[in-house]
Amino acid sequence: MCGIVGVIETARGADPDLVVRMRDRLRHRGPDDAGIWCEDNVGLGHRRLSVIDLSAHGHQPMVSNSGRYVIVYNGEMYNFLDLKADLPNVVWRGHSDTEVIIEAIDRWGVEATLARCSGMFAFAVYDRDRHEIHIARDALGIKPLYYGWWGRRFVFASELTAFDALPRSDAHVDRNSLSTMLRYSQVPAPHSIYDGIRKLVPGTWLTMSSAAPIVGELPDAATFWSPRTSTATATASAGLDMDSIEAIDARAHDLLQRSVASQLVADVPVGAFLSGGIDSSLVVALMQRVSSRPVKTFTIGFEQEAFSEIESARSIASHLGTDHTELVMGERELLDTVSKLPSFMDEPFGDSSILPTHLVSQLARDHVTVCLSGDGGDELGWGYKRYPQCLALESKLARIPRRLRSVAANALEMRPVDWLARRVSAPRILGRPGPLSDKLRRVAELLRLDDPSQLYDQVFMSHWKLPDSVVIGGRERMSVYGDAQHWTRELPFWRRMAVQDLIAYLPNDILTKVDRASMAVSLELRVPLLDQAFVEFCAGVPETALRTAGEPKAMLKRLLSRHVPRSLTDRPKQGFGVPLRDWLRGPLREWASDLLARERLRREGYFDAATIAEMLSAHLSARADWSAWLWDVLMFQSWLDARRDAAVKRG
Repeated sequence: MCGIVGVIETARGADPDLVVRMRDRLRHRGPDDAGIWCEDNVGLGHRRLSVIDLSAHGHQPMVSNSGRYVIVYNGEMYNFLDLKADLPNVVWRGHSDTEVIIEAIDRWGVEATLARCSGMFAFAVYDRDRHEIHIARDALGIKPLYYGWWGRRFVFASELTAFDALPRSDAHVDRNSLSTMLRYSQVPAPHSIYDGIRKLVPGTWLTMSSAAPIVGELPDAATFWSPRTSTATATASAGLDMDSIEAIDARAHDLLQRSVASQLVADVPVGAFLSGGIDSSLVVALMQRVSSRPVKTFTIGFEQEAFSEIESARSIASHLGTDHTELVMGERELLDTVSKLPSFMDEPFGDSSILPTHLVSQLARDHVTVCLSGDGGDELGWGYKRYPQCLALESKLARIPRRLRSVAANALEMRPVDWLARRVSAPRILGRPGPLSDKLRRVAELLRLDDPSQLYDQVFMSHWKLPDSVVIGGRERMSVYGDAQHWTRELPFWRRMAVQDLIAYLPNDILTKVDRASMAVSLELRVPLLDQAFVEFCAGVPETALRTAGEPKAMLKRLLSRHVPRSLTDRPKQGFGVPLRDWLRGPLREWASDLLARERLRREGYFDAATIAEMLSAHLSARADWSAWLWDVLMFQSWLDARRDAAVKRG
């Protein structure tokens, strides 16, 4: 795993010192080696975490044999040996996947190469003949890539952190992105927290001319893979009988075993995260099946037993015979990690499970350089609790005639009803405490929804329901869920939710979390469940096999039962949550109170200070639990502090 940066200057030649400063802001992503390449007005930089081909032959930026192309590359191409076999007559200098990719591009071109790639990656390739930079991001969005205009420079990097090395410019916080961040606890692609800077959408690539770039203009990205095309073309897969659960399970097991085997390829030690859940247990079981020695596994837990999965993970590890290491997270570890969050969060990010993810990454890094995890299983295996909950709610709403729903919504929004409701408190309804008027307004909104996907987005995926009311000058954008609602209408609603999560929640939340948390300690994290072939296979698996009798993760559970007794895994899904409510009232109380002080919020001018102050007061006095909502704001505030400090240092 690595960190990449690049710049196209419009007013001067490339500045090697600037490229170095940008590059070295990403040292945590690549502590083993560093390189730059500058020519005319183009500069490329690379930080390397050596995983395959530890020799100097893996050094980047790398130039193709022909001398035409130069690449900076972050990730792993799991089918690089297959690609290499299709490239005869190439004189290989080493055995890295980077060299295979650059020679494939030299032979086939960028688009044709991307069509044949299977892996996790973000790369930039400079075509010296055509004076063009091509940037690309993997199909599922496992690896990040930001790009855009910073003043009169076109820049790109693995993290926004690299832009801290740039001179001051007119780049500033995008308040619309901030509103959207409050709704989803993250900023969805293609937007970023900075105005003018974008994230490359998963499965896309774009070309930027270095010969005559027009400041402020960005080319459209082209798609080389999407869940839409995958879902539309999903079939019985080479004649497989999709009415046979046995045949489906056999193919799924074979695909996953191949994926795990390909992702064990490394010239450094490899281990695995083990939570004791279905997904990570399945990955570890398949790893152990092909390993000649006990797999090194790692688990994190909490002193609060209600949030800890240590016992379950320990049982699975014992059954599979892994070399198991665990750590219980106490108050000291919590405070240390919270103070570090801004240094590796890169962008405001409200998923609090990044805390234990970072700690388990830190634990693993003391023993290995690469870890496998079970991320992606909930989306592919229909594993989230919210899926059946949304189906049940949609079924209830569907029984109410549309005309009657409209009449009821109008009645709930009438002024006398609102006047009375404002004077009455209500318990938690629809995910939040507060005045009854807020609840009635939310019910009215639900009654007006025309599409089940909107229901899923508004009720189950939205954190702050009305973020524009608290972000000063903010106007949230249409979500990536909204973008997917149109083409997913051809799918049954039970599948729509998972596909929408694959497009939005997975890359913008889950994969962002594991990338930042692991790369902060220079640990490469691989996700074998998100192998492209397995994702495409799951798109064609019928409902009866994927969730037999409505049971979530039925297929994945059947696969795991081949290796682990059901008695060790049959338990309610717990997730990777943290006890935020108690932490904000206890060890994090002073930290939170300082960041959310009324005068401070007024001075900075991003949030409605009175609203936030009331929420904090209600939470600290135990009148309401606003911990999840306050955490979103706290993450922005701590990120803002870190960016302000960076700006002071760079002058």
